[in-house]
Amino acid sequence: MVALLFLGFSAGLPFLLVFSTLNARLADVGVETATIGFFSWLGITYSIKVVWAPVVDRFKLPVLDKLLGKRRSWILLAQAGIATGLYLMAHVDATLAPETLAFCGLLVAFSSATQDVAIDAYRIEIAEERLQAALAATYIFGYRLALLVAGAGALYLAEFWSWQVSYEVMAALVGVGAATVLIVREPSVNHFSAAQDIALKVELEAARHAHLGPQLARFAGWFYAAVAGPFLDFFLRYKELSIAILMMVAVYRISDIAMGVMANPFYLDFMGFSKTQVADVTKIFGFFMTIAGSLAGGVLVVRYGTRKVLLLGAIMTAATNLLFVFLAQYPPDLVTLAAVVSADNLSGGIANVALIAWLSSMTSASFTATQYALFSSLMTLPGKFLGGFSGMVVAGFGYGEFFLVAGLMGIPAILLALFLIRQGDRLDALAPDHSGEDGVKTSQPTSG
Repeated sequence: MVALLFLGFSAGLPFLLVFSTLNARLADVGVETATIGFFSWLGITYSIKVVWAPVVDRFKLPVLDKLLGKRRSWILLAQAGIATGLYLMAHVDATLAPETLAFCGLLVAFSSATQDVAIDAYRIEIAEERLQAALAATYIFGYRLALLVAGAGALYLAEFWSWQVSYEVMAALVGVGAATVLIVREPSVNHFSAAQDIALKVELEAARHAHLGPQLARFAGWFYAAVAGPFLDFFLRYKELSIAILMMVAVYRISDIAMGVMANPFYLDFMGFSKTQVADVTKIFGFFMTIAGSLAGGVLVVRYGTRKVLLLGAIMTAATNLLFVFLAQYPPDLVTLAAVVSADNLSGGIANVALIAWLSSMTSASFTATQYALFSSLMTLPGKFLGGFSGMVVAGFGYGEFFLVAGLMGIPAILLALFLIRQGDRLDALAPDHSGEDGVKTSQPTSG
Protein backbone atom coordinates (compact mmCIF):
# COMPACT_ATOMS: atom_id res chain seq x y z
CA MET A 1 0.00 0.00 0.00
CA VAL A 2 2.88 2.38 0.72
CA ALA A 3 4.35 1.57 -2.68
CA LEU A 4 1.03 2.30 -4.41
CA LEU A 5 0.79 5.63 -2.58
CA PHE A 6 4.05 6.79 -4.16
CA LEU A 7 3.32 5.19 -7.52
CA GLY A 8 -0.04 6.98 -7.52
CA PHE A 9 1.85 10.21 -6.90
CA SER A 10 4.15 9.42 -9.81
CA ALA A 11 1.16 8.75 -12.09
CA GLY A 12 -0.70 11.92 -11.16
CA LEU A 13 2.25 14.35 -11.30
CA PRO A 14 2.56 14.78 -15.11
CA PHE A 15 -1.15 15.02 -15.91
CA LEU A 16 -1.87 18.67 -15.06
CA LEU A 17 1.56 19.74 -16.32
CA VAL A 18 0.39 19.02 -19.88
CA PHE A 19 -3.19 20.11 -19.26
CA SER A 20 -4.59 22.86 -16.99
CA THR A 21 -1.25 23.97 -15.49
CA LEU A 22 0.23 24.21 -18.97
CA ASN A 23 -2.84 26.20 -20.07
CA ALA A 24 -2.27 28.59 -17.16
CA ARG A 25 1.37 28.99 -18.20
CA LEU A 26 0.41 29.73 -21.80
CA ALA A 27 -2.24 32.25 -20.74
CA ASP A 28 0.18 33.89 -18.30
CA VAL A 29 2.78 34.59 -21.01
CA GLY A 30 0.24 35.89 -23.50
CA VAL A 31 -0.37 32.95 -25.86
CA GLU A 32 -3.64 33.31 -27.81
CA THR A 33 -6.66 31.40 -26.52
CA ALA A 34 -7.10 29.54 -29.82
CA THR A 35 -3.55 28.19 -29.53
CA ILE A 36 -4.16 27.23 -25.89
CA GLY A 37 -7.18 25.21 -26.98
CA PHE A 38 -5.12 23.22 -29.47
CA PHE A 39 -2.58 22.40 -26.74
CA SER A 40 -5.33 20.44 -24.98
CA TRP A 41 -4.98 17.81 -27.72
CA LEU A 42 -1.90 16.61 -25.83
CA GLY A 43 -4.39 14.96 -23.50
CA ILE A 44 -5.63 12.74 -26.33
CA THR A 45 -2.50 10.66 -25.72
CA TYR A 46 -4.08 9.39 -22.49
CA SER A 47 -7.20 8.50 -24.43
CA ILE A 48 -5.45 6.26 -26.97
CA LYS A 49 -3.04 4.46 -24.63
CA VAL A 50 -4.93 1.24 -25.29
CA VAL A 51 -3.28 1.19 -28.74
CA TRP A 52 0.17 0.41 -27.32
CA ALA A 53 -0.99 -1.21 -24.05
CA PRO A 54 -0.50 -4.74 -25.47
CA VAL A 55 3.15 -3.89 -26.18
CA VAL A 56 3.68 -2.76 -22.59
CA ASP A 57 1.93 -5.89 -21.38
CA ARG A 58 3.86 -8.42 -23.48
CA PHE A 59 7.21 -6.95 -24.62
CA LYS A 60 10.29 -7.31 -22.40
CA LEU A 61 12.73 -4.40 -22.45
CA PRO A 62 16.35 -5.35 -23.13
CA VAL A 63 18.68 -5.16 -20.10
CA LEU A 64 16.13 -3.41 -17.89
CA ASP A 65 13.87 -6.45 -17.83
CA LYS A 66 16.65 -8.62 -16.42
CA LEU A 67 17.53 -6.03 -13.80
CA LEU A 68 14.04 -4.99 -12.67
CA GLY A 69 11.44 -7.27 -14.26
CA LYS A 70 8.78 -6.47 -16.84
CA ARG A 71 6.51 -4.14 -14.84
CA ARG A 72 9.16 -2.10 -13.02
CA SER A 73 11.30 -1.73 -16.14
CA TRP A 74 8.45 -0.21 -18.13
CA ILE A 75 7.52 2.12 -15.26
CA LEU A 76 11.11 3.32 -14.90
CA LEU A 77 11.51 3.87 -18.66
CA ALA A 78 8.28 5.89 -18.72
CA GLN A 79 9.45 7.98 -15.76
CA ALA A 80 12.70 8.77 -17.58
CA GLY A 81 10.64 10.07 -20.50
CA ILE A 82 8.46 12.17 -18.18
CA ALA A 83 11.44 13.75 -16.39
CA THR A 84 13.20 14.50 -19.68
CA GLY A 85 10.11 16.06 -21.23
CA LEU A 86 9.38 18.26 -18.19
CA TYR A 87 12.98 19.48 -18.03
CA LEU A 88 12.87 20.40 -21.73
CA MET A 89 9.52 22.18 -21.23
CA ALA A 90 11.12 24.24 -18.46
CA HIS A 91 13.66 25.64 -20.92
CA VAL A 92 11.38 26.33 -23.92
CA ASP A 93 9.95 29.81 -24.48
CA ALA A 94 6.23 29.29 -25.02
CA THR A 95 5.81 32.53 -27.01
CA LEU A 96 8.82 32.06 -29.31
CA ALA A 97 8.64 28.29 -29.86
CA PRO A 98 5.13 26.95 -29.14
CA GLU A 99 5.67 24.03 -31.54
CA THR A 100 8.77 22.89 -29.63
CA LEU A 101 6.88 23.17 -26.36
CA ALA A 102 4.09 21.05 -27.84
CA PHE A 103 6.54 18.31 -28.89
CA CYS A 104 8.10 18.27 -25.41
CA GLY A 105 4.61 18.09 -23.92
CA LEU A 106 3.81 15.18 -26.22
CA LEU A 107 6.85 13.31 -24.85
CA VAL A 108 5.55 13.87 -21.31
CA ALA A 109 1.99 12.84 -22.19
CA PHE A 110 3.05 9.70 -24.08
CA SER A 111 5.43 8.62 -21.31
CA SER A 112 2.81 9.37 -18.64
CA ALA A 113 0.12 7.32 -20.42
CA THR A 114 2.60 4.44 -20.77
CA GLN A 115 3.38 4.69 -17.06
CA ASP A 116 -0.35 4.47 -16.29
CA VAL A 117 -0.64 1.20 -18.23
CA ALA A 118 2.38 -0.32 -16.47
CA ILE A 119 1.34 0.81 -12.97
CA ASP A 120 -2.19 -0.55 -13.45
CA ALA A 121 -0.70 -3.92 -14.40
CA TYR A 122 1.67 -3.78 -11.42
CA ARG A 123 -1.20 -3.00 -9.03
CA ILE A 124 -3.28 -5.91 -10.30
CA GLU A 125 -0.44 -8.43 -10.15
CA ILE A 126 1.29 -7.43 -6.90
CA ALA A 127 -1.44 -8.65 -4.54
CA GLU A 128 -4.39 -11.00 -4.38
CA GLU A 129 -7.87 -9.92 -5.36
CA ARG A 130 -9.13 -9.19 -1.84
CA LEU A 131 -6.48 -6.47 -1.42
CA GLN A 132 -7.16 -4.72 -4.73
CA ALA A 133 -9.71 -2.26 -3.34
CA ALA A 134 -7.29 -1.08 -0.64
CA LEU A 135 -4.47 -0.74 -3.17
CA ALA A 136 -6.70 1.21 -5.55
CA ALA A 137 -7.79 3.57 -2.75
CA THR A 138 -4.18 4.24 -1.76
CA TYR A 139 -3.21 4.77 -5.40
CA ILE A 140 -6.03 7.30 -5.91
CA PHE A 141 -5.04 9.23 -2.78
CA GLY A 142 -1.44 9.48 -4.02
CA TYR A 143 -2.74 10.57 -7.44
CA ARG A 144 -4.83 13.33 -5.86
CA LEU A 145 -1.85 14.57 -3.85
CA ALA A 146 0.16 14.77 -7.07
CA LEU A 147 -2.60 16.80 -8.72
CA LEU A 148 -2.39 19.23 -5.80
CA VAL A 149 1.38 19.53 -6.21
CA ALA A 150 1.27 19.86 -10.01
CA GLY A 151 -1.65 22.27 -9.80
CA ALA A 152 -1.34 24.61 -6.81
CA GLY A 153 2.33 23.84 -6.21
CA ALA A 154 3.36 24.62 -9.79
CA LEU A 155 1.36 27.86 -9.76
CA TYR A 156 2.96 28.97 -6.48
CA LEU A 157 6.44 28.28 -7.83
CA ALA A 158 5.65 30.19 -11.02
CA GLU A 159 4.26 33.14 -9.05
CA PHE A 160 7.20 33.51 -6.67
CA TRP A 161 10.00 32.38 -9.04
CA SER A 162 9.27 31.51 -12.67
CA TRP A 163 7.71 28.89 -14.92
CA GLN A 164 11.19 27.54 -15.62
CA VAL A 165 11.81 26.88 -11.93
CA SER A 166 8.31 25.43 -11.58
CA TYR A 167 8.79 22.83 -14.31
CA GLU A 168 12.36 22.03 -13.16
CA VAL A 169 11.03 21.23 -9.69
CA MET A 170 8.30 19.06 -11.18
CA ALA A 171 10.91 17.19 -13.23
CA ALA A 172 12.91 16.56 -10.07
CA LEU A 173 9.82 15.22 -8.26
CA VAL A 174 9.61 12.40 -10.80
CA GLY A 175 12.45 10.98 -8.72
CA VAL A 176 9.91 10.06 -6.03
CA GLY A 177 8.38 7.47 -8.32
CA ALA A 178 11.75 6.33 -9.68
CA ALA A 179 13.06 5.68 -6.16
CA THR A 180 9.90 3.72 -5.39
CA VAL A 181 10.40 1.52 -8.46
CA LEU A 182 13.96 0.72 -7.41
CA ILE A 183 12.89 -0.19 -3.85
CA VAL A 184 9.73 -2.25 -4.37
CA ARG A 185 9.66 -5.85 -5.56
CA GLU A 186 8.50 -7.12 -8.92
CA PRO A 187 5.21 -9.11 -8.93
CA SER A 188 6.02 -12.81 -8.80
CA VAL A 189 2.69 -14.20 -9.97
CA ASN A 190 0.02 -12.88 -12.31
CA HIS A 191 -3.20 -13.41 -10.39
CA PHE A 192 -5.26 -12.47 -13.45
CA SER A 193 -3.90 -14.97 -15.96
CA ALA A 194 -7.17 -15.97 -17.65
CA ALA A 195 -6.23 -14.11 -20.83
CA GLN A 196 -2.95 -16.04 -21.03
CA ASP A 197 -4.87 -19.30 -20.86
CA ILE A 198 -7.13 -18.10 -23.68
CA ALA A 199 -4.09 -17.15 -25.76
CA LEU A 200 -2.67 -20.65 -25.35
CA LYS A 201 -5.95 -22.28 -26.39
CA VAL A 202 -6.19 -20.09 -29.50
CA GLU A 203 -2.56 -20.85 -30.35
CA LEU A 204 -3.17 -24.60 -30.13
CA GLU A 205 -6.38 -24.40 -32.19
CA ALA A 206 -4.69 -22.24 -34.83
CA ALA A 207 -1.81 -24.70 -35.15
CA ARG A 208 -4.12 -27.73 -35.27
CA HIS A 209 -6.94 -26.62 -37.57
CA ALA A 210 -5.47 -23.72 -39.56
CA HIS A 211 -2.13 -25.50 -39.97
CA LEU A 212 -0.23 -22.36 -39.03
CA GLY A 213 3.44 -22.46 -38.14
CA PRO A 214 4.48 -22.08 -34.48
CA GLN A 215 5.23 -18.35 -34.77
CA LEU A 216 1.99 -17.50 -36.61
CA ALA A 217 -0.05 -19.63 -34.20
CA ARG A 218 1.59 -17.89 -31.22
CA PHE A 219 0.82 -14.49 -32.76
CA ALA A 220 -2.81 -15.53 -33.34
CA GLY A 221 -3.13 -16.44 -29.67
CA TRP A 222 -1.50 -13.20 -28.55
CA PHE A 223 -3.63 -11.08 -30.88
CA TYR A 224 -6.89 -12.64 -29.71
CA ALA A 225 -6.11 -12.33 -26.00
CA ALA A 226 -4.62 -8.85 -26.21
CA VAL A 227 -6.67 -7.15 -28.93
CA ALA A 228 -9.67 -9.03 -30.31
CA GLY A 229 -10.77 -10.88 -27.18
CA PRO A 230 -11.77 -7.85 -25.06
CA PHE A 231 -13.87 -6.39 -27.90
CA LEU A 232 -15.57 -9.68 -28.76
CA ASP A 233 -16.30 -10.49 -25.13
CA PHE A 234 -17.95 -7.12 -24.57
CA PHE A 235 -20.07 -7.06 -27.74
CA LEU A 236 -21.18 -10.70 -27.45
CA ARG A 237 -22.13 -10.16 -23.82
CA TYR A 238 -24.15 -6.94 -24.15
CA LYS A 239 -25.27 -7.31 -27.80
CA GLU A 240 -27.36 -4.30 -28.94
CA LEU A 241 -26.98 -2.60 -25.56
CA SER A 242 -23.23 -2.38 -26.14
CA ILE A 243 -23.74 0.60 -28.49
CA ALA A 244 -25.67 2.56 -25.86
CA ILE A 245 -23.05 1.68 -23.23
CA LEU A 246 -20.17 2.86 -25.41
CA MET A 247 -22.03 6.05 -26.30
CA MET A 248 -22.57 6.71 -22.60
CA VAL A 249 -18.88 6.15 -21.87
CA ALA A 250 -17.92 8.49 -24.71
CA VAL A 251 -20.21 11.42 -23.84
CA TYR A 252 -20.36 11.26 -20.03
CA ARG A 253 -17.36 13.52 -19.43
CA ILE A 254 -17.49 15.68 -22.59
CA SER A 255 -19.06 18.64 -20.77
CA ASP A 256 -16.59 18.49 -17.87
CA ILE A 257 -13.44 18.01 -19.96
CA ALA A 258 -14.31 20.63 -22.56
CA MET A 259 -15.02 23.22 -19.86
CA GLY A 260 -11.77 22.41 -18.03
CA VAL A 261 -9.62 23.39 -21.01
CA MET A 262 -10.53 27.08 -20.68
CA ALA A 263 -10.93 27.21 -16.88
CA ASN A 264 -7.49 28.60 -15.99
CA PRO A 265 -7.37 31.12 -18.88
CA PHE A 266 -10.83 32.25 -17.72
CA TYR A 267 -9.64 32.76 -14.13
CA LEU A 268 -6.38 34.48 -15.08
CA ASP A 269 -7.14 36.44 -18.26
CA PHE A 270 -10.83 37.23 -18.13
CA MET A 271 -11.48 37.44 -14.39
CA GLY A 272 -8.06 38.88 -13.54
CA PHE A 273 -7.25 36.69 -10.53
CA SER A 274 -3.60 36.13 -9.63
CA LYS A 275 -1.96 32.72 -9.89
CA THR A 276 -1.88 32.39 -6.09
CA GLN A 277 -5.60 33.19 -5.84
CA VAL A 278 -6.37 30.61 -8.51
CA ALA A 279 -4.19 28.07 -6.72
CA ASP A 280 -5.84 28.77 -3.34
CA VAL A 281 -9.41 28.44 -4.59
CA THR A 282 -9.34 25.97 -7.48
CA LYS A 283 -6.45 23.72 -6.43
CA ILE A 284 -6.22 23.61 -2.63
CA PHE A 285 -9.85 24.37 -1.71
CA GLY A 286 -11.01 22.49 -4.81
CA PHE A 287 -8.92 19.47 -3.79
CA PHE A 288 -10.85 19.04 -0.55
CA MET A 289 -14.20 19.62 -2.27
CA THR A 290 -13.35 16.91 -4.82
CA ILE A 291 -12.49 14.49 -2.00
CA ALA A 292 -15.81 15.38 -0.32
CA GLY A 293 -17.62 14.74 -3.59
CA SER A 294 -15.87 11.39 -3.99
CA LEU A 295 -16.88 10.32 -0.47
CA ALA A 296 -20.46 11.42 -1.12
CA GLY A 297 -20.45 9.55 -4.43
CA GLY A 298 -19.27 6.37 -2.74
CA VAL A 299 -22.06 6.54 -0.17
CA LEU A 300 -24.67 7.28 -2.83
CA VAL A 301 -23.53 4.39 -5.03
CA VAL A 302 -23.83 1.95 -2.12
CA ARG A 303 -27.27 3.30 -1.22
CA TYR A 304 -28.85 3.82 -4.64
CA GLY A 305 -26.72 1.90 -7.17
CA THR A 306 -24.40 3.10 -9.91
CA ARG A 307 -26.84 3.99 -12.68
CA LYS A 308 -29.00 6.31 -10.58
CA VAL A 309 -25.90 8.13 -9.33
CA LEU A 310 -24.63 8.28 -12.92
CA LEU A 311 -27.79 10.21 -13.76
CA LEU A 312 -27.33 12.50 -10.76
CA GLY A 313 -23.70 13.13 -11.70
CA ALA A 314 -24.61 13.94 -15.32
CA ILE A 315 -27.25 16.45 -14.22
CA MET A 316 -24.98 18.09 -11.65
CA THR A 317 -22.05 18.35 -14.08
CA ALA A 318 -24.14 20.10 -16.73
CA ALA A 319 -25.78 22.38 -14.15
CA THR A 320 -22.51 23.44 -12.51
CA ASN A 321 -21.02 24.29 -15.91
CA LEU A 322 -23.93 26.67 -16.40
CA LEU A 323 -22.93 28.40 -13.14
CA PHE A 324 -19.80 29.59 -14.91
CA VAL A 325 -22.07 31.45 -17.36
CA PHE A 326 -23.31 33.60 -14.47
CA LEU A 327 -19.78 33.92 -13.05
CA ALA A 328 -18.64 35.44 -16.36
CA GLN A 329 -21.33 38.15 -16.12
CA TYR A 330 -20.18 39.71 -12.83
CA PRO A 331 -17.01 41.40 -11.53
CA PRO A 332 -14.33 39.14 -10.02
CA ASP A 333 -15.16 37.96 -6.51
CA LEU A 334 -13.28 35.24 -4.63
CA VAL A 335 -16.29 34.20 -2.56
CA THR A 336 -18.43 33.68 -5.67
CA LEU A 337 -15.57 31.85 -7.38
CA ALA A 338 -15.18 29.56 -4.34
CA ALA A 339 -18.92 28.78 -4.37
CA VAL A 340 -18.93 27.89 -8.07
CA VAL A 341 -15.72 25.85 -7.78
CA SER A 342 -17.21 24.01 -4.77
CA ALA A 343 -20.29 23.01 -6.75
CA ASP A 344 -18.17 22.03 -9.76
CA ASN A 345 -15.76 19.85 -7.78
CA LEU A 346 -18.49 18.23 -5.67
CA SER A 347 -20.40 17.25 -8.80
CA GLY A 348 -17.19 16.05 -10.46
CA GLY A 349 -16.32 13.86 -7.47
CA ILE A 350 -19.77 12.26 -7.41
CA ALA A 351 -19.83 11.71 -11.19
CA ASN A 352 -16.34 10.21 -11.35
CA VAL A 353 -16.95 7.72 -8.55
CA ALA A 354 -20.18 6.56 -10.19
CA LEU A 355 -18.51 6.27 -13.60
CA ILE A 356 -15.52 4.28 -12.30
CA ALA A 357 -17.79 1.94 -10.32
CA TRP A 358 -20.00 1.41 -13.36
CA LEU A 359 -17.11 0.74 -15.75
CA SER A 360 -15.46 -1.65 -13.28
CA SER A 361 -18.68 -3.64 -12.95
CA MET A 362 -18.75 -4.28 -16.71
CA THR A 363 -15.21 -5.65 -17.14
CA SER A 364 -14.79 -9.38 -17.62
CA ALA A 365 -12.50 -11.39 -15.35
CA SER A 366 -10.65 -12.62 -18.44
CA PHE A 367 -9.86 -9.13 -19.72
CA THR A 368 -10.06 -6.86 -16.68
CA ALA A 369 -7.09 -4.59 -17.39
CA THR A 370 -7.56 -4.40 -21.16
CA GLN A 371 -11.30 -3.74 -21.11
CA TYR A 372 -10.90 -1.07 -18.46
CA ALA A 373 -8.18 0.54 -20.58
CA LEU A 374 -10.61 0.54 -23.50
CA PHE A 375 -13.31 2.20 -21.40
CA SER A 376 -10.98 4.75 -19.86
CA SER A 377 -9.61 5.67 -23.28
CA LEU A 378 -13.06 6.13 -24.77
CA MET A 379 -14.40 8.17 -21.87
CA THR A 380 -11.82 10.95 -22.39
CA LEU A 381 -11.16 10.91 -26.15
CA PRO A 382 -14.24 12.86 -27.40
CA GLY A 383 -13.90 15.50 -24.68
CA LYS A 384 -10.20 15.98 -25.38
CA PHE A 385 -10.82 16.29 -29.11
CA LEU A 386 -13.68 18.79 -28.80
CA GLY A 387 -11.74 20.67 -26.11
CA GLY A 388 -9.14 21.49 -28.73
CA PHE A 389 -11.65 23.84 -30.38
CA SER A 390 -12.62 25.54 -27.10
CA GLY A 391 -10.17 28.40 -27.62
CA MET A 392 -11.74 29.18 -30.99
CA VAL A 393 -15.21 29.31 -29.41
CA VAL A 394 -13.98 31.68 -26.69
CA ALA A 395 -12.16 33.87 -29.21
CA GLY A 396 -15.20 34.04 -31.48
CA PHE A 397 -18.06 34.34 -28.99
CA GLY A 398 -16.78 34.84 -25.44
CA TYR A 399 -16.50 32.88 -22.20
CA GLY A 400 -20.18 33.09 -21.26
CA GLU A 401 -21.29 31.54 -24.54
CA PHE A 402 -18.57 28.90 -24.28
CA PHE A 403 -19.69 27.76 -20.83
CA LEU A 404 -23.30 27.66 -22.06
CA VAL A 405 -22.27 25.33 -24.90
CA ALA A 406 -20.23 23.21 -22.46
CA GLY A 407 -23.27 22.83 -20.20
CA LEU A 408 -25.55 21.86 -23.09
CA MET A 409 -23.03 19.21 -24.13
CA GLY A 410 -24.04 17.32 -20.97
CA ILE A 411 -27.60 16.68 -22.21
CA PRO A 412 -26.77 13.46 -24.18
CA ALA A 413 -25.25 11.90 -21.02
CA ILE A 414 -28.44 12.69 -19.08
CA LEU A 415 -30.65 11.09 -21.75
CA LEU A 416 -28.45 7.98 -22.00
CA ALA A 417 -28.38 7.61 -18.20
CA LEU A 418 -32.20 7.60 -18.20
CA PHE A 419 -32.19 4.92 -20.92
CA LEU A 420 -29.73 2.73 -19.00
CA ILE A 421 -31.83 2.99 -15.84
CA ARG A 422 -34.79 1.62 -17.79
CA GLN A 423 -32.59 -1.26 -19.01
CA GLY A 424 -31.37 -2.00 -15.48
CA ASP A 425 -32.68 -5.57 -15.17
CA ARG A 426 -31.12 -6.65 -18.48
CA LEU A 427 -27.80 -5.01 -17.65
CA ASP A 428 -27.68 -6.70 -14.24
CA ALA A 429 -28.37 -10.09 -15.81
CA LEU A 430 -25.60 -9.64 -18.38
CA ALA A 431 -22.97 -8.17 -16.05
CA PRO A 432 -19.88 -10.37 -15.54
CA ASP A 433 -19.06 -11.85 -12.15
CA HIS A 434 -15.37 -11.33 -11.38
CA SER A 435 -15.45 -14.15 -8.86
CA GLY A 436 -16.81 -16.70 -11.33
CA GLU A 437 -14.43 -19.03 -13.17
CA ASP A 438 -15.87 -18.27 -16.58
CA GLY A 439 -16.43 -14.57 -16.08
CA VAL A 440 -20.23 -14.99 -16.27
CA LYS A 441 -22.51 -13.71 -13.58
CA THR A 442 -23.58 -16.54 -11.31
CA SER A 443 -25.37 -14.70 -8.53
CA GLN A 444 -28.70 -12.92 -8.55
CA PRO A 445 -28.72 -9.44 -10.11
CA THR A 446 -28.25 -6.52 -7.76
CA SER A 447 -30.42 -3.46 -7.92
CA GLY A 448 -29.16 -0.14 -9.26
